[in-house]
Amino acid sequence: MTTAHSNSKPNQQNPLKDNLRKTFNLYYLQQIIDNSSDAIFVTDELANVLLVNAGMVIFMGHKPEEMIGSNAIDLVREGIYDWSPTLKAIKTRSVVSGNVTNKRGVKFMVTSKPLVDENGNIVMVITNAQNKEVFDDYITALEKERTTVKRYKTAVEYLSEVDLENKKIVAESPQMRQIMKISKVIAITDSTVMLIGETGTGKEVMARCIHRNSLRSKEPFIPVNCAAIPHDLLESEFFGYVRGAFTGANPQGKPGLFEIADKGTLFLDEIAELPLSMQSKLLRVLESSEVQRLGDTNIFQANVRFIAATNKDLKEMMRQKLFRSDLYYRLNVIPITLPPLRERPEDILTFALKFLEELNRKYAFRKVFSSQATLAFQNYSWPGNVRELRNVIERLVITSTGDILNFEDHSLIDRRIHLELEEGLPETTKTYQGTLKSVIKTVEDAYINQVLIECGGRVGETARRLGIHRSMLYRKTINR
Repeated sequence: MTTAHSNSKPNQQNPLKDNLRKTFNLYYLQQIIDNSSDAIFVTDELANVLLVNAGMVIFMGHKPEEMIGSNAIDLVREGIYDWSPTLKAIKTRSVVSGNVTNKRGVKFMVTSKPLVDENGNIVMVITNAQNKEVFDDYITALEKERTTVKRYKTAVEYLSEVDLENKKIVAESPQMRQIMKISKVIAITDSTVMLIGETGTGKEVMARCIHRNSLRSKEPFIPVNCAAIPHDLLESEFFGYVRGAFTGANPQGKPGLFEIADKGTLFLDEIAELPLSMQSKLLRVLESSEVQRLGDTNIFQANVRFIAATNKDLKEMMRQKLFRSDLYYRLNVIPITLPPLRERPEDILTFALKFLEELNRKYAFRKVFSSQATLAFQNYSWPGNVRELRNVIERLVITSTGDILNFEDHSLIDRRIHLELEEGLPETTKTYQGTLKSVIKTVEDAYINQVLIECGGRVGETARRLGIHRSMLYRKTINR
């Protein structure tokens, strides 16, 4: 037995197994092409049909057994389809693609590719076909997806140029607490909001807060300073443009701000600075939600929540014919007036400590405010509001040589107040005079300031060490 086995030829094939293997391969090859999403058929070098899948049966309108052995010339002659890429591929010995219409008038995207042997002779031609309508729908969906991705990419690029410093609303004052209460109610709606307030009162911060608490919070928040865009560029910036819309345009085209903010929030700061011509175009978008790029024939439906802001009297501008009344009433759905800093003294120290903490962290400093500084902050009117307060604190932090910051800029603080502050500062060697209540108040102020300094200006830590609630600490600090 061993000898017989060793004398057998290892490469000799079993004819029965070979036939089974071929049958198996042909069966599964048919299964593979039948499960293809494309219509497929294969011809020989003379255009005789060798193999057809289920998709091609739908295209041709004939059963496989009716097509096998037929010739592409006959299929065209019988009107099965209007022309044959297969025949052209055989004639040109190259890949041929084009739209083919079948006898029912349905268009297909067809590609025929000839396969050649080692001698360069055509062995067979493989043809793939796809329903053109389905193909076009796929391309449209793909283009829509690309547009969406491009819009978000543009939004990211746009936002990367904006100061995205982590800004939180400071609301220790009763006025701001009431405004925050209202803003959280309106945030979950899509109503247009008009923010009114002096420069530096935090209109953009409030707009971001409304967006952050809205149902659109995961979509873009696009802030736009209407005063910063040149008038001749307003339309192209807001509406965008297609390739070749005008000389000097981006050759790829550009989505406008309405498109970039789609499904999100568009914050129109300094809305009073828009010229009348642009006001009418904005009004149309607000009323119809229709946006059309410059040079384009397609209309884009913009799903945008609008928040506008101004530091000017729009009603007076309406009387002077500088602002459209119809646009005013369309924007002024929910007006919110932000009070200036001088009317919300409870927020001043909170802002000051917040800015100081940010700057200390940024520059690795350990600077704190003196009692004179915290008192001076309360007594100054801050005409530039929060923005001015931050600038002053940054200047104090950068220019001071020591860790104790004094607010002694005579250009900002009234001389009389400055002298009162100097006279009123408590000292450890001072001989106290007055009623017991006034002396206790003076000592209390000195101790609060000492703990504030020791805690690096951190209100929460200071309140904990003093054994009082932080709101009481705010009141005591403000009323000093």
